[in-house]
Amino acid sequence: MEGHGLLSMPGVGFFGMLIIGLIAGYIAEKATASDHGLFTNLLVGIAGSFVGGTLAGLLKIEFYGWLGNLIVASIGAILLIWIWRKVTGSEST
Repeated sequence: MEGHGLLSMPGVGFFGMLIIGLIAGYIAEKATASDHGLFTNLLVGIAGSFVGGTLAGLLKIEFYGWLGNLIVASIGAILLIWIWRKVTGSEST
């Protein structure tokens, strides 16, 4: 993952990252039975991509392109929502 900036994903451009973030946030919303708006889904999905990408890097899991980034971002977003609920003690976001 060397050579990638903070606001990039391997194999996709900036607008691709936004689309993947939006879809990943939506997937996380549905998987966790949450009720977010479009903007929150985008933020959760993009933050999830960084969390998922970092975890994948630590576990030496390589991912590329749209599908790889979408899977990693979705897992990261679901993890973020789960952690948020544990920290705040709430069952819905």
